[in-house]
Amino acid sequence: QVQLAESGGGLVQSGESLRLSCTANVTLLGIYTMGWYRQAPGKQRELVAAIAGGGSTDYGESVKGRFTISRDNAQRTVYLQMNSLKPEDTASYYCNCRRIDGVQWWGEGTLVTVSS
Repeated sequence: QVQLAESGGGLVQSGESLRLSCTANVTLLGIYTMGWYRQAPGKQRELVAAIAGGGSTDYGESVKGRFTISRDNAQRTVYLQMNSLKPEDTASYYCNCRRIDGVQWWGEGTLVTVSS
């Protein structure tokens, strides 16, 4: 059973930056793809960014060029650096761990609020 703990959310102004962290209770082996998703009130959960075990990354269109995902396998942690934040980035952000066989786990989420 993988457990994920997110941190780093908060209230910022438009244009500022935040870094989210997600720490797992297991070693982040290459069989795990780690990702960040977000869900705003009244909207579906959407992919923000993902990083595979080999380091390849994928980003949602709305965050490309502003957000960067990285992983530190030794620290069992995945980071999401968010720059040039916009009010539309306001959402609860969830860490996701997906094993190569499709089994996945979710964190409880951390709230990011961007004021204009």
